[in-house]
Amino acid sequence: MIRAALGVFAAITLLHADAARVLQTNAAGDNVHVIDPATNQVVGTIEDIEVPHGVAIAPDGKRIYVTDESLSTLDVVDARTLKVTKRIPLSGRPNNVDVAKDGSWVYVGIAQAPGAVDVIDTASLTKVKSIPVKGAIHNVYVTPDGKYAVAGSIPTSTINVIDTARNTMAWTLTLSAGIRPMSFTRNPDGSTKEIIVQLSNFHGFAVVDFAARKEVRRVTLPDPAGQKKETQGIQGAPAHGLAITPDGKTLWVTSKYYGYVAAYSLPDYSPLQVVPVGSHPEWLTIPPDGKSLYVAIAGTDTVVVVDNVTMKVVKTIPVGAVPKRNTSGMLRTE
Repeated sequence: MIRAALGVFAAITLLHADAARVLQTNAAGDNVHVIDPATNQVVGTIEDIEVPHGVAIAPDGKRIYVTDESLSTLDVVDARTLKVTKRIPLSGRPNNVDVAKDGSWVYVGIAQAPGAVDVIDTASLTKVKSIPVKGAIHNVYVTPDGKYAVAGSIPTSTINVIDTARNTMAWTLTLSAGIRPMSFTRNPDGSTKEIIVQLSNFHGFAVVDFAARKEVRRVTLPDPAGQKKETQGIQGAPAHGLAITPDGKTLWVTSKYYGYVAAYSLPDYSPLQVVPVGSHPEWLTIPPDGKSLYVAIAGTDTVVVVDNVTMKVVKTIPVGAVPKRNTSGMLRTE
């Protein structure tokens, strides 16, 4: 009887197995690579999504959401089978995507003019709203406390902040250049303290005080002595990737000019380390255990893994054509 019960328990455990995964989209391809951070091996691919842009994982790990630029859809992927199960029509061509902390909504940035943030109901898997914003949207993020979705526009240089309780606009802030990737620091109570934002044609990042709704500082990335600046294929984004370690103590930033990632201490933004990673580092993600940083290297069709303690490259993983956006989290794999 005990053995039988243990067998049933093991089966239940297997059915609900969760595993950390890194998801890497390939901007010039039609697939998404799935990497196991425990082994740094590719363990699967999501196929049949031409020009995948953004990717996000549902909080329960059962679904993966991928924006499909070729079809202007949000493609819903079963995390266990890695198969597309539904394509949800959007109001225009999408860029990046994020998910509400409770999993109820998916927020999709619409890059096609005039721009919007489409809201997808995850229960019905339908678009239920398009939130008007100032400008076409490149990236959209849900803040760590889940209270806001923050969408950045390149053409209007505007940060659009959406109240996720009502799915309505809360406030906007216009900066001096196009809004590229963003990340967020937290107050002790978990609320959003700062928006860290990369800007068009700026080799560095700006810091916005979230409560005051104003820019408070800028940090310029270093120019390594004797190294030639890469200017081809920059697309107005000399720095295009941010990630903060789970403990909130380290910020990583990419330099496309010089093919490196740079680490800064938080909250003081003091420089810690520069790590060469290769041509055109585009996006960053850190899995939940916080051990390693995963860098999409568009120029070499690889993902480079950097140890967050030693701040050294420990692995290079071949992926698809022109890898850009990525994410990581726990997937329901069985």
